[in-house]
Amino acid sequence: MPDSRTWFITGASRGLGRAFTEAALAGGERVVAAARDVDPLAELAARYPDDLVRLPLDVSDRAAVFAATERAVAAFGRLDVVVNNAGGLLYGMVEEATEQQIRDHLDVNFFGAVWVAQAVIPHLRAQGSGRLLQITSMGSGGGMASVGFYGAGKAALDSVSEALAMEVEQFGVKVTVVQMGGYTTGLFTAGTTATTPDPAYGALRARLEEMWGDDAGPDPATAAPLVMKLATMPDPPRRLIVGSRSFDMVLEMDEARTEYYRAWESLSRMAPG
Repeated sequence: MPDSRTWFITGASRGLGRAFTEAALAGGERVVAAARDVDPLAELAARYPDDLVRLPLDVSDRAAVFAATERAVAAFGRLDVVVNNAGGLLYGMVEEATEQQIRDHLDVNFFGAVWVAQAVIPHLRAQGSGRLLQITSMGSGGGMASVGFYGAGKAALDSVSEALAMEVEQFGVKVTVVQMGGYTTGLFTAGTTATTPDPAYGALRARLEEMWGDDAGPDPATAAPLVMKLATMPDPPRRLIVGSRSFDMVLEMDEARTEYYRAWESLSRMAPG
């Protein structure tokens, strides 16, 4: 890859995407920053007129993603690091969610990320190099009440991304599933679609709110140095948990899941296969 690399970042106008965009620019890189609303990036564009290109994009529109990718490549002649970050949150119990809410959510969080991957891989493959960072969640390993569809989309993206990593490694393209911990990204405010609450789940909602507390997590900028390092590693991991506290939590969840499997091992072994 050249000394000054080109980044293509989706969901770049706020939260993690904005933090990654700022870090890349500060590091002397070039960035094509895509988002539904790129107006919040105006100040950055004025500060980095030669290194930042703003690109309006709704990742749920497959044709628009492919067209935007061609524009991104044309902007600086190549793509080196693609950060598949665009996403949102559907907050509510499974029973409460409407069909349209579910489809809209997965159109962005899962299908949108797939469209970006499909659009950029031919370019990276032709170059014989490139990094694709698939931004998912430390909670994608299992479902959690009230955020089940968010977890479902991220879990699906985890699985597809690991398959993709195996498929494109032969071409010099590296894919990493980046399992983010909790950061103050605006996901629970500007990025949230909420269901209409059913009173039957009122007590559970109260318990969940008490369990989660008011801690919104650290600033997204604190995760940017790790992502910058990940983008330069010659042999990056295929899956990485981001956040010290999140790392401990994921290990605890995995250990608890193993214990649960062991508790029912005799029943599992009743069937061959």
